[in-house]
Amino acid sequence: MSTAVPISRPPLRRPRECLISGTCEGLAAHLGWSVAWTRMLFVALALVSGAGILLYVWIWAFTRWDETMSASPSRKAPVAWIFASVAAVGLLALVVWALTWSSRGVVFADTSNWNLFLVATAAFAVAAGLWATFIDGADTARGPKHVLSVRLTVTAILAVLFLIEGALLRQGGLYAFTGALVALAGVVLVYSSVFIEKIRQLSGERVKRIREEQRSEMAAHLHDSVLQTLALIQNRAGASSEAARLARAQERELRAWLYDGDAPADSDLPTDLRDYAAALELDFAVRIDVVSTGASAERASGELAAAAREAMLNAARHAGGEVSVYIEGTSDYVEVFVRDRGPGFDLEAVPDDRLGVRQSILGRIRRIGGTATVRPGSGGVGVDVHLRLMNNVNTSAEAAS
Repeated sequence: MSTAVPISRPPLRRPRECLISGTCEGLAAHLGWSVAWTRMLFVALALVSGAGILLYVWIWAFTRWDETMSASPSRKAPVAWIFASVAAVGLLALVVWALTWSSRGVVFADTSNWNLFLVATAAFAVAAGLWATFIDGADTARGPKHVLSVRLTVTAILAVLFLIEGALLRQGGLYAFTGALVALAGVVLVYSSVFIEKIRQLSGERVKRIREEQRSEMAAHLHDSVLQTLALIQNRAGASSEAARLARAQERELRAWLYDGDAPADSDLPTDLRDYAAALELDFAVRIDVVSTGASAERASGELAAAAREAMLNAARHAGGEVSVYIEGTSDYVEVFVRDRGPGFDLEAVPDDRLGVRQSILGRIRRIGGTATVRPGSGGVGVDVHLRLMNNVNTSAEAAS
């Protein structure tokens, strides 16, 4: 007896790169259908008493955006300009209609067809302005110039509608007056969306500011209590004890959460070396202090960072105790100093088959045009590793890679 294998379907999510709303694309990906056939199905169902429109709106309302992408949604179809074009065509038809029937002396401004056509034209113009403000305003592919141009276009269309109805007041009476109010209300709606968006932005900034204040208060409280307690544990337990290493690791994590925020995948050199120091403290009986001054364009994926990590690993593995890492960045060069207080060693006495220092540190820096030295510390205690890389050399090495 054979058992049916369940079909694995992707979750129903709307892609952020879509034509209009991503509803058809998301449904087609979920069901394994063609996007074109899915759109045709909605069009066919729309002819059945509008069932396709209701189904489309229902799926759109209850389907979330794809969460695997953090970018704001971007739409390929210029929906705002489509609405504005329909409104412009409607305005042109109204102008031709008015000129034709006025030359014949026919009263038309109080007819239902004229008023329905005028309301539909104003509705498309307002829809274009609202779509540009609320939908296209968040799309980085379009930007504020697009929003402004659409808004000015629909304002011109509504202004012409207002002038036409004003010119027909004597003929149309109350109907013409109502039509002028409709055009004026359309202008108010278009520009009220601007104020609504500004209010939303101000509200978001206010919420962000409140959260930052709460975060600052929390950071101050934790600094006065938890962080000082962790520092006291480190001082009392000794740099190489298990309790001190765990306390220092917790201190680093807490400080990173409070002050650093989310680090990018390819972080800068100081951030990378601090993270690496925290990992070494968990594996070895060592305390590593990383200090950085100046600004450095060196990234964690560069050769300088790799050589510095190797020097830190050697210090933690062979020296232990306390290790100091000092990073200095200027507009011309980047320097990294790694100092330990271990027994030290003589580089010339290291066997030729031991390539850790010669190749992973010295050779790596010299191959990219930098300088690297390994010498005994002051007073013959420990080892000092000095790495230096010029910024122009660093840029050319990254371009070559």
